[in-house]
Amino acid sequence: MKQSTELINLPVIVGPTAVGKTAVAVRIAEMFNGEIVSADSRQVYRGIEIGSGAPSQKELERVPHHLVGMLDPSERLSAGEFALMAMDVIKDIQKRGKLPILAGGSGLYVRALVDGLSPIPPSNEDVRQEIMAEVSKRGMQEMISELAKIDPKYAEKIDNNKKRLVRAVEVWRTTGRTISDWHREPDYNSQYNPVMFGLARQRQELIDRIERRINIMIDAGWKGEVENLSEHFGGYDKIPVTVTEGLGYREIISFLKGDITLFGAKEQILISTRQFAKRQMTWFRADKRIKWLELSGDEAEDGWVSWLQEELQIIVNQDSF
Repeated sequence: MKQSTELINLPVIVGPTAVGKTAVAVRIAEMFNGEIVSADSRQVYRGIEIGSGAPSQKELERVPHHLVGMLDPSERLSAGEFALMAMDVIKDIQKRGKLPILAGGSGLYVRALVDGLSPIPPSNEDVRQEIMAEVSKRGMQEMISELAKIDPKYAEKIDNNKKRLVRAVEVWRTTGRTISDWHREPDYNSQYNPVMFGLARQRQELIDRIERRINIMIDAGWKGEVENLSEHFGGYDKIPVTVTEGLGYREIISFLKGDITLFGAKEQILISTRQFAKRQMTWFRADKRIKWLELSGDEAEDGWVSWLQEELQIIVNQDSF
């Protein structure tokens, strides 16, 4: 690969959960002698491979994947820390003359790497716990209304996401500056020219795929995975939030504790995953750099891969792979 001080062309494949990102990324990596850098905030942890939808053993054997299953769930990884790790991985892939391909559905992780991230101070656990208790007491809407008085721009983006609400209020109370203000100050200048591609499907087709994947995960041993986590950490209630914040884990825990039926757990997981996929699409659709193609059925992946192959060939030639 040629060495240059110019921005590095970095292929990025994004889209909602269950749309088919991993399968397409693997095929593209095989075509271009590439390696995949995962941008997934859950797949980075060990022991939750089933519930996080991590690449299968066959996919891992076909193409090297990076930043998958590398941390214990007791460790937290911020978007900024992810970006720094990903930069090192990408640099190593390039040194070996291969094409790095960023693929995943964690929008904040992708943004942190390709655009840089603001230098917001780390979380203050005591303040965060106080705010979470306040949200539980006063309710989401009242707290969002309060945030809107000081940071109306960010309040509109929260979309009833408790985690984002708590973080925004925490940043304001601990720094005296709004999170929107912090976001205007990049922590570092990006080294990359992101060449971004998005996968999408019709709403009902994506819902059907999500439902099938939930059933596949349960059949593959999702319940046993959660039981192993409980044994490892000393009880269901002691499983780290890095796990329980992930889709489906709270519902599987509730089922294993006897609080809900398996059918009820599956229904709740489907609802929360549908809502999550909608939030992902809202996030990615706002990025006008992304070129979109809508898939329909598994056979459409061939057409998508061919189109993506043509698009990527241009940047591969530019970088002299």
